[in-house]
Parts: sequence; structure tokens; C-alpha cells
Amino acid sequence: MSKPVTLSKEDIEQIKARGMTPERVISQIEVFKRGFPFVRLNRPCTVGDGIFVVDRGDIERLVSLYIYEALKGRAMKFVPASGAASRMFELLVSFYNRYEEIDEDVVSARAKEGDIEHIRFLEFIKGIKKFAFYNDLKAVMLRDGIQLEELIAKGNYKLVLEYILTPKGLNYASLPKGLIKFHCYGDHCRTAFEEHLVEAANYVRDKSNTARVHFTVPAEHLETIKDFMEKVRGFYEEKEGVRYEIGFSIQNPSTDTIAVDLGNRPLRDRDGRLVFRPGGHGALLENLNGLKGDIVFIKNIDNVAPDWLKPQTYLYKKVLGGYLVELQKTIFGYLERLVSGDVTDALINEMFEFARSRLCIVPPDGMEKGLREEKVRFLFSKFNRPLRVCGMVRNQGEPGGGPFWVEDEKGELSLQIVESSQVDFSSSVQRSIWESSTHFNPVDLVCGVRDYRGNPFDLTRFVNPNTGFISIKSKDGVRIKALELPGLWNGSMAYWNTVFVEVPLTTFSPVKTVLDLLRREHQPEE
Repeated sequence: MSKPVTLSKEDIEQIKARGMTPERVISQIEVFKRGFPFVRLNRPCTVGDGIFVVDRGDIERLVSLYIYEALKGRAMKFVPASGAASRMFELLVSFYNRYEEIDEDVVSARAKEGDIEHIRFLEFIKGIKKFAFYNDLKAVMLRDGIQLEELIAKGNYKLVLEYILTPKGLNYASLPKGLIKFHCYGDHCRTAFEEHLVEAANYVRDKSNTARVHFTVPAEHLETIKDFMEKVRGFYEEKEGVRYEIGFSIQNPSTDTIAVDLGNRPLRDRDGRLVFRPGGHGALLENLNGLKGDIVFIKNIDNVAPDWLKPQTYLYKKVLGGYLVELQKTIFGYLERLVSGDVTDALINEMFEFARSRLCIVPPDGMEKGLREEKVRFLFSKFNRPLRVCGMVRNQGEPGGGPFWVEDEKGELSLQIVESSQVDFSSSVQRSIWESSTHFNPVDLVCGVRDYRGNPFDLTRFVNPNTGFISIKSKDGVRIKALELPGLWNGSMAYWNTVFVEVPLTTFSPVKTVLDLLRREHQPEE
């Protein structure tokens, strides 16, 4: 039996200063000890079984439905943008730290031997002129009297990396991903932040031409990002004919989680203070909840396409929005009838059919033959929840989660977005279900976060706390355990009404590594 956790007076003061409680920290340590249960996959969601396909004939109607509501000012974008670019430039950082000199002959020789990292590094060097940040790199090196093209021609790459990654040049290894230049358009190039502004103007503007977009950003870069946005917003307001309402928030320190060693003892720094870590994107539920929005589009900072591919993105954003609006109208109508008591047996049967066929809600056995009052309570509890319509793309082998039918501890089924870390791969059955998935979650959500009376839901009431996960990290060369909260679109939305809709792969253009920017979908139109 493990010893109970003892917190000192100093520990408690530190915890309270972060907006946390000692009880919460102790609870987190207990989670490390017992772990999280794996989700139980029942089957993958497929077209016709959990994933809907929009008929071509319905597209125009759904778009019109959405635009009508958007013009009322109901819509906004929510962009998780807390991620640092360090992972995006991981390959370059690795080479920069590993080698005193990076010589073309050595790199080429290792690449010919089949070393994948050296092959990728050569790909970066050969494509360097195609990156949107190339001219900035060239200019910052020229400022110091260095000719970038000469350096590359000589095969001297170490200095090139120094000017890309460090404060000596672009400092890209330390910037948030949103400030990295992704795409060029002749006379100007755009960062990921700017691409999201352009997107917002094209599908969340209201009748007064106001476009609302909210970014969650790293606390240490908040002022830098605000300054950058102030510099560029005027250009895009004039270009797109909109006025932006841009909001920012940071991940609240109170959502951080305690770190422990491999023996589940609280980790401490050199000064003896407890070590906390960010709780993952699930912590952003507080940010989303605090917006008190209405129709909220959620899309990651790095999933943006150049202008020549944007029309398809705009179209399907509006389609998903229309799909949500249509479902909301029916759900809200049913809730009004349930509350008023104006329901016939025929209407109750209609509601059950809608719940099954449109929301993929599976009633418990015998529910539809039960007492009328029980059926009314069940339907009200199921309908009176936040609603999300999630775009799903065909699985192309990208890393990440996917749509599944999941069984809870009572054997009841629901639609969930599941990450690989939540699956017990030691089970051949669970592994087989995971590997048979046909679709992938691109994080392309539109959320209805107000109830039938127009009041904001308290989103914290619809979280499954048992869906976080524990990962092994390294700190100062020591292996530690880190606790991630239920993911924003995973367990944090576990008890929402969830609808999966297939969208074209062209609407998904993630940039996880710098080499992704060399893909066709991130280059100028030919």
C-alpha cells in the first residue's frame, strides 16, 4: 500500500497561488497511482454507421441555413494556438545541436545509406527557396553580411540553421507556431495567424461585416502576438472588407497538473518547489467555456491552406454550420414541447427515431416501452446538451485520433473521438478495431454551445474525467510522468451530442513539421 501524500505548508501556498486546491493536487497524484481506464472500442464509425455524407443536393440549402444565422452574429472561430514551433522544427534543432559542422558531403553520404533523418534534412535544404520564410532568412543574414545562397552552394548548413532557429536570426525554434510564415502571395507572405484571419472573414462575418475570432496563446508570447495582430489587422480588414473582433486567452495555470517521478512521488525542482505541467489541450475547455459563444468553429492553428485551396474549406465550413443549425432547430423544438408537456405518444416515437437516426443516440434496452415520464426525462436529458458537428476525412495514415462507437461501463454506446493513447493495444480485439478505422479526426468542429433558451451551457458539466491519459516525459535527463486532462475534442466533450460528417481531404492541410510546407497543398497554385 502506497504512502499517503503529505504536502508542506510551502507546497499548499504554492498550490493556492496557482488557483488550485491541495485536494485537487492530491487527487491528481492518486490518478497517477491507479491510472486511467482504457476506452472500450465497439467498432469504428463508418459511412452509414456513425458518419453521415451530405448529398450534393443538400449543400446549397445547408449553406443558406448557416449564412442566415451567421449574419445574426451567432458565429465565431476558436483557434487553439498555444503550440510552440519547436516541434515543427525538431529535425533542424536536432541537426543544429548534434553537429559542430553540417557538411553537405557528410549529409549526402548518410542519406545515400538510407538514414531517414539525413534524407529529410536534404529535402529541407533542396527546397529551402520554396519556404515562405526564405526571403526573411535571406534578409536577416544579409544584414550581417552573409550571402545565404553562397553558404548553401558551399554546403555549409550549420550557420543557416543558426539563423533560422536562434535569436541571431528568425528565432523560429522559440516562437509560437502561429507566427511562422506559411504561404506566399506574390507581394506578401502570411503567417498561420494571418491565414486564420482571412478564413474568419469568409465564413463567420455577420451582417455588420464583423468577424469574431479567438486565439488561445502561450502566456509568454501574448504581448508579442497582440502587437503582431495590431500591425496586420488593418491590412486584412481593408482587403476582406471586415472589422475583426480578435480575442486572446492563455491556458489558466489552475488547469496545470502536478508532475511525479516514476514512483508517483511529486516532482520538485532544485529549490524544492513542486513541478507543474500544462494539462494539454483539454485545459482549453475553460477558455471555450469562458467565451459564452453560440456557434463556435474550432480549428487548429496549423491547419490552414493557401488561397487557391480555400474555397472548398469555406464551403464545407458553411455546410457543417448549416448541418448544426438544422439539427439545433429540431432539437430546440422538441425540447420546447417536452418542457410544455405538449407531447403525444406519436411525437415521443418521432423523437426517439430522430435521436437514433440523426444523433446516433442508442436508448437503453426497454426504454421505448417504459413509462411515459421516464421516456420524457430520457429524451430531455439527451437533447439538452451541447452539440458538435465534426468533419471527418478519409484516413490517409496521418497521426491522430478517429471516430469510434465506444462502450461505457454500462455497455451503452456513444460516438467519440478517440486518441491512440486511450486504446489498449495489448488486446488484439481493440487493436483490430482501431486499425480498421476508415476516417480520421482533422479537428474540424462546429459547436452549438447554447441551450434551447439561448443560455450558454456550462461545458464543464459534460466532461468524462476518466478519459485523460498519463505519458512519460523527460525533464533534466530524468524520466517523469505527466498527466493530461481529457482532450478538448475527446473526453472534454464526451457527453455532448456528437455528429460526424465526411468532408473532403482538401479541407485538411496540417503543418506538423517544417517539411509539410513543401507539400503541394502549401505551395502556390501552378
